[in-house]
Amino acid sequence: MSATTTETPMSFPVHASAAPVSAERRAEVLADPGFGKHFTDHMATATWTRGTGWHDAAVVPYGPLQLDPAAAVLHYAQEVFEGLKAYRHADGSVWSFRPGANAARLARSARRLALPEVPEQMFLEAVTQLVRTDEAWVPSGGESSLYLRPFMVATEAFLGVRSAHEVKFLVIASPAGSYFRGGVEPVSIWLTQDYTRAAFGGTGSAKCGGNYAASLVAQDEAHDNGCDQVCFLDAAERRYVEELGGMNLYFVHDDGTVVTPELTGTILEGITRASILQLAQDAGHRVVERRVSVDEWREGVASGRITEVFACGTAAVVTPVGRLVSRDGELVHGTGATGEVTASIRQQLLDLQHGRAEDRHGWMHRLL
Repeated sequence: MSATTTETPMSFPVHASAAPVSAERRAEVLADPGFGKHFTDHMATATWTRGTGWHDAAVVPYGPLQLDPAAAVLHYAQEVFEGLKAYRHADGSVWSFRPGANAARLARSARRLALPEVPEQMFLEAVTQLVRTDEAWVPSGGESSLYLRPFMVATEAFLGVRSAHEVKFLVIASPAGSYFRGGVEPVSIWLTQDYTRAAFGGTGSAKCGGNYAASLVAQDEAHDNGCDQVCFLDAAERRYVEELGGMNLYFVHDDGTVVTPELTGTILEGITRASILQLAQDAGHRVVERRVSVDEWREGVASGRITEVFACGTAAVVTPVGRLVSRDGELVHGTGATGEVTASIRQQLLDLQHGRAEDRHGWMHRLL
């Protein structure tokens, strides 16, 4: 294949797997896929080299990567990733939700990590061609979907500390079942007072593995204290709520106002986050983005001023929060059940993604 620059439209020719998973085995997986445990037969890939740009794009059989032990990603964590889903609608067509926003965020993350940007058209073509190739892996029914993981890693074999001159872009896919298999259940949140997720000038607004690696010790702390998720406060004052390990937070007030922590450069700009704010506004809620202190959270729940708290992310969509736990004690939110506003927004978003509601904002993108 000839080299292609970033300005030239890029296709992803398919090199079909000689040993795809059998139809019987695939059916077994799709009957109970879980999350992130099984992968489709193919992956999309492209290479970038300094002075040449993007080239060698293709959809190839899924399999291990060959990396030199000196590859920059292994030593300096120069990588970024995204997460989105493909949904099968009732008529058999397959759609994704706001993939252009994922492409734009990947580009922003790449700039922060000194990686080359993947043009939006190339991003969309990689996703589209992979889904079309592995269309049989897109589940149907309930809240099931095909989770897509585009990512970029620095592959140059060089131990000097500088941005890499060779990079790989890939997209892999994994069927996903309903996040809440037994129905939506409120989660418990551990408030970490020893660890922070990001600081001003850092990589908090980029979707990179280093942020998640740094959060894992706090997530383990949450599990040790009987909680499902961890909440991080700001690094400067240790007062203001930022986000969970992988989700954004919302606070519903007794007058119907929906409040979420504002983007300060340390919080990931979630695509689900922005979509929920729009849907809440469409439903007549006043929407506010501002700093929220943990004291306001505690006092608001105790007084009844904050009636619901929920979180959002690509995997779980919308997750109700039932209690906040810290070294200072435990705070139960209302009855501990899923609130009316939370349930309504969650259903609106799912109905839109699965083709059961009108797409008034043009968010859905047809793949097949």
